[in-house]
Amino acid sequence: MRLIVATLVLLLAIPIYANGQHSDTVPDTRRLGMAVDYFAGGKYHEALTLFIKLDKKYKLNPRFIAYIGICYYHEQDYPKACLYLDRAMPHIDVYAPAERNVYYNTAAESHFKIGEYDKAIPFYEKQILVCRKEEKADALYRLGFCHMFLEEWGKAAETFMSAAACYRAFPTSVSMGRLKQLDNMIKGCLQKAANQRAFHGLS
Repeated sequence: MRLIVATLVLLLAIPIYANGQHSDTVPDTRRLGMAVDYFAGGKYHEALTLFIKLDKKYKLNPRFIAYIGICYYHEQDYPKACLYLDRAMPHIDVYAPAERNVYYNTAAESHFKIGEYDKAIPFYEKQILVCRKEEKADALYRLGFCHMFLEEWGKAAETFMSAAACYRAFPTSVSMGRLKQLDNMIKGCLQKAANQRAFHGLS
């Protein structure tokens, strides 16, 4: 995070006078550094206040826009989290997989929290491609719920099966508790899918 500060503060392109004296906007570089420090320390409210002021004054780069979205997520303001994370998403492909993992997960969870399951799905799918193997189970678990809430029963069953397989591959106390739940949900989704196919076959 400190390395990010050192390299990205320059992206604000703060003007400097020819005589070597800094312009009146130089303190904004310090505010940006403070905002990133607050963010790295989990002080999301303090970071958000500074980021928002800077974003109004400058067009912050996509990483900082994503930071704002994450701050809003931790403030439980999920619609605003979606707004900023969606704004950043088209520009984050250049970042490392571990960093993109955080952004995809937070965007997916934010849309999930407000019931926008169709918008959450592509972010969970992208997260699965970049996250660590032991993290895939949780992403698949949530993705399965998205399909289930959209009454895509076949996709839900398949996704829950994949989640169960990942939980078995990387067992934890949480995963052991979820496996029984997943078995029941898979059975239920498969039955719903069969009923759905039968209904459409008769109609």
